[in-house]
Amino acid sequence: MIYSILAACAVLASQVSAACTREMLQGAAAAYVKAQAAGQPDLPFADSLNYTENDAVTDVKKGILSQAITIDFNRSIYDTTQCATFTEITAATNKKPYVIHWRMVFTDNKITTAHSLVAKDGDWAFNAAGHLKWTKTEKWESIPEAKRDTRAVIKAAGDAYLDSWGDSKIKPPYGAPCTRLEGGSYTSGANPTTNTCTMPAFPQALKCGNRRYVIDEELGAVDIFNDFPFIDKAKPNGAPSGNFMRVEGGQLRYIHENTICTKKGCAK
Repeated sequence: MIYSILAACAVLASQVSAACTREMLQGAAAAYVKAQAAGQPDLPFADSLNYTENDAVTDVKKGILSQAITIDFNRSIYDTTQCATFTEITAATNKKPYVIHWRMVFTDNKITTAHSLVAKDGDWAFNAAGHLKWTKTEKWESIPEAKRDTRAVIKAAGDAYLDSWGDSKIKPPYGAPCTRLEGGSYTSGANPTTNTCTMPAFPQALKCGNRRYVIDEELGAVDIFNDFPFIDKAKPNGAPSGNFMRVEGGQLRYIHENTICTKKGCAK
């Protein structure tokens, strides 16, 4: 009897694994981009969908996905371990410009969890035209299998970046070069081998909590949705924020930040 149960569990596990392939997630992310462009929220959402938009529980059919948006550029990553996707959309030429971070988690081919950060004019360092200009110059190609970092290394690099804001003794593994795209502002610098990702010291220790991850070993990428304290007085526990990062050889190469404000520019 026990062998029958184990065999059945093995078959079930293989079916779940097969259902959450990279190809499946690529198709799901492409379907999301198409739905956002059309303003038609008809993706395979589960009846018990957990959806938040800028950290507020929202009816997905009444949120940003219900708006047809001109998409100028998009980039996605695929997490086959968690069965999740992350997509960054730049809509600079849309009538109302946006930069959108969108995360989806699947169970049995249904979207059970989705989170979005919808940045617009007035949000932290927002400039969709600048974002479009710089993100298009970056190279996020597939990393040869022999040179790929493990999931743990990629996650640790991203966590170290956020943890360093609360503890100056933590030294994130910045690459040379490392560049940061904060809203629409790019820290590339004149020297292409220079690390320009280092953050200035904050006047108080920060703890970015409520972290939600999507990790893609093939692209060396991690996205971390988090709550960013200090920046917005009206959100003392943290403003809705996301950091989308590329890790190469254990070192941070690109960092994108998308942070939502309650007042223009997160004025304190």
